[in-house]
Amino acid sequence: MMAIRVTILLLFLFSSFCTIYSIYEDQVGLTDWHQEYIGKVKHAVFHTHKAARKRVIVSTQQNVVASLDLRHAQIFWRHVLAANDTIDGIDIALGKYVITLSSGGSILRAWNLPDGQMVWESFLAGSVPSKSLLLIPMKLKMDKDNFILVYGRGYIHAVSGIDGEVIWKKNLALEGYDIQRLVNLQGSDTIYAVGSATSSQFGAYKIDAKTGEVLKHQSVELPGLLSGDISMISADTALALDSSRSNLLLICFGDGEISVQKTPITDLDPYSSLEALIVPTEITGVAALSFGNSIALIKVTDEGKLEPLNTINDVAAISDSLSLAEGQEAFALAQHGHSVIKLTVNLVNDVPNSFLEESVRLDHHRGDVQKIFINHYIRTDRSYGFRALIVMEDHSLLLVQQGEIVWSREDALASVIDVTTSELPLEKDGVSVAKVEHSLFEWLKGHLLKLKGTLMLATPDDVAVIQRMRLQSSGKSKMTRDHNGFRKLIIVLTSGGKLFALHSGDGRIVWSHLLNALRKSEKCETPSGLSLYQWQVPHHHAMDENPSVVVIGRCGGSLDAPGVISIVDTYTGTELSHSGPSHSIVEVIPLPYTDSTEQRLHVLIDAEARAFLYPRNPEALGIFLQEMGNIYWYSVDAEDNILRGHGLKNPVLEKSDEYCFDTRILWSIVFPAESEKILATSRRKLNEVVHTQAKVMTDQEVMYKYISKNVLFVATVAPHAVGDIGSVTPDESWLVIYLIDTVTGRILYRMTHHGSQGPVRAVFSENWVVYHYFNLRAHRYEMSVIEIYDQSRADNKDMLKLVFGKHNLTSPISSYSRPEVITKSQSYFFTHSVKTMAVTLTTKGVTSKQLLIGTIGDQVLALDKRFLDPRRSLNPTQAEKEEGIIPLTDSLPIIPQSYVTHSLKVEGLRGIVTIPAKLESTTLVFAYGVDLFYTRLAPSKTYDSLTEDFSYALLLITIVALVIAIFVTWVLSERKELQEKWR
Repeated sequence: MMAIRVTILLLFLFSSFCTIYSIYEDQVGLTDWHQEYIGKVKHAVFHTHKAARKRVIVSTQQNVVASLDLRHAQIFWRHVLAANDTIDGIDIALGKYVITLSSGGSILRAWNLPDGQMVWESFLAGSVPSKSLLLIPMKLKMDKDNFILVYGRGYIHAVSGIDGEVIWKKNLALEGYDIQRLVNLQGSDTIYAVGSATSSQFGAYKIDAKTGEVLKHQSVELPGLLSGDISMISADTALALDSSRSNLLLICFGDGEISVQKTPITDLDPYSSLEALIVPTEITGVAALSFGNSIALIKVTDEGKLEPLNTINDVAAISDSLSLAEGQEAFALAQHGHSVIKLTVNLVNDVPNSFLEESVRLDHHRGDVQKIFINHYIRTDRSYGFRALIVMEDHSLLLVQQGEIVWSREDALASVIDVTTSELPLEKDGVSVAKVEHSLFEWLKGHLLKLKGTLMLATPDDVAVIQRMRLQSSGKSKMTRDHNGFRKLIIVLTSGGKLFALHSGDGRIVWSHLLNALRKSEKCETPSGLSLYQWQVPHHHAMDENPSVVVIGRCGGSLDAPGVISIVDTYTGTELSHSGPSHSIVEVIPLPYTDSTEQRLHVLIDAEARAFLYPRNPEALGIFLQEMGNIYWYSVDAEDNILRGHGLKNPVLEKSDEYCFDTRILWSIVFPAESEKILATSRRKLNEVVHTQAKVMTDQEVMYKYISKNVLFVATVAPHAVGDIGSVTPDESWLVIYLIDTVTGRILYRMTHHGSQGPVRAVFSENWVVYHYFNLRAHRYEMSVIEIYDQSRADNKDMLKLVFGKHNLTSPISSYSRPEVITKSQSYFFTHSVKTMAVTLTTKGVTSKQLLIGTIGDQVLALDKRFLDPRRSLNPTQAEKEEGIIPLTDSLPIIPQSYVTHSLKVEGLRGIVTIPAKLESTTLVFAYGVDLFYTRLAPSKTYDSLTEDFSYALLLITIVALVIAIFVTWVLSERKELQEKWR
């Protein structure tokens, strides 16, 4: 009973010390928005039975399995699996379960088709990495139960479709075969597992599907080595390429011996000089060979020979075959034209003649078709119609039917890799009188309705009108700037190479552009976007220029791969210029300098430690040469456990490029490999504003924050503790924290957490850093805070020196002067695992800070920085209470109302971005993962503005009532005074 009272008392104290930022239900959506996505689709299965709602089941590269409405693209249900739980295949069993195979063939799940609830989950044994295969034979049943056949990690498992129980399993890894296909002979109880033991040996296992018994094993040496995977043409016929890619190997197997027939590709397509590839499709009796942008369709004759059927140019994608009535099968081809996609449906038994042809016009910014899935339906005239689900190069998803786009989804927004913002254009002057009169009438009408609502006199219709007018009057969706700085363009770069501009008011897409620099080409085979920076931010004296951003990319996965650069107008989405592939790009350093056109200077570091200046113009070069002595940066080599500091040298004259400079290593810190491993780093944001350097303590003493943008937080861990939590004992693990000056390499602070382990998430702001880790001894997560102060200025209290300019606060700060710093630190238990952390930013840095914590539950929690004050004590003094210091507890509170995402989730949460608004009290928050979420926060409440629903009408009525009351009181007073004089 006493414990309950103490708990209630502590909750009361917390509620009295902190501000809870909750909102009413009808306010959700006024200042925030939430968007759900699924990602780039890689598997799709249609379910269009008449008795059920027509839907398509998809799995994506973002490990999402979802059910989409075929009419409106609405998400019926969706599940986001863990980052390491990659989906290998999906299908439908028993007509009511969605089956997913993931984690390399080790996890099989069944989801209820209508609502997505998990029915069962099976963990399948196996230890040998292999290809993952899923097969659900439709006609193979035992006691009304569908068999689900799975191959993964060297084992074949037969699993019950009803309860997920493993019926039998067979280890094929012992024979050394890499199984590439599972095939069920139609109408039989046998399956074939085909693959290769070496690149020159083909093997096939004939297995009883009901018992798992191997009925027959056949193998044969192939005439030459194999190249790539094996493609199945029919249930007992496979096709493969030899290592020279100039011959096709037709492999027939069955009850008899395996036969191999070698056919030169020139016999099938004598005019093709390009390298051939087998297209991974499943079309019965037909194989597809790719020659660049052309596809050759090849048929296997009854005599077991290959016969060319047709060669089609500009083919982007080909679908698997689809079973129709009467044993017919069809497949679809997608061909490219100029902003046009030509869809062709062919019957397998009549490939040269098109069964159906349609042309679809679409935005060229979607790129090429990458995948196509088809489904058929019966028209009113009893003929076949087809719908196609198309995956585009930019990761968007389209449903096409009868030559029209039924719906489209911009699922590239599920793979955001970097974010920045841009101001909207200024609102043009000049408003008509009629518009002013109309606005005045609407304003009066709105406030009268709000007054009725305040007085509890509003009808339900009035409430709906008030809500609608509140949304309209907020002006949050206007395409111009507002005086509070709430309306902005959120520029996001996605992994598909597409750039989006989202309106911060309602999240709508203002424009999108698939960047040419990040599209696959002969010069750049595997492009990928890296980062996004502000390039040109015009101010009032240069408003004829639109702002722009620079996109940095790379042609390949290695650090020495060539880099690409693209500059995009943020108002129109026009790609102003792009360059590359050129020198590699390892790091980008935005500099605090601009030229006369407001273009910001950037330094790009390549893999050979050379520095390249952008923009490449004489004015920028002149500015750079003047300031190059003050430009420093650091690099982290986590593999070799080395931290280095760098500076610039003279231009590289032998390269005949005056914008290329040599660099030099100023210092290096080598962490001992036997005791430490670099785990995480963090530093202050370059655009952070600090309001004041002085901090007045409770005893009226002044401490000065050590504010330097050159301080780096580094966390290292014991080498044995790099793995998952619990992989080592507390005695074998430790976490070491460093604060390092990146100009000189001086270690300002070092602290060790014994018995602790990563992962470490950290955020650096002003003079403090907060980091999150796991305490193995306490078996709980912890958050620690370090505040760093400049002790060399502790005796600066003479105001006369400050007035006359002799105070050393006015002297410049140099990293080369040895600082006298002191630190304060404290640690607290924290309930949740953390995915990411950020801190609120405001335009002047006056407003108190909040930590924005991305929890393991994919929500964003706002935690007041005062909870992480290292000066907290068990019994704070009266002066400390007046200052707002919270009594010390061993753990940080989780207040449900402090979740800025409310009850929503940002599935697959990866990052949180904070943007200062012009209004000092407010910060803008954008969280991204598979979903997107945006909101406005006021950590110290909106002390500098009135709320949007403030009732001006009630204020006006109150003022008028007060004036009338004053007048009536004056009249009554005068009358009373006159009567007294007559007495």
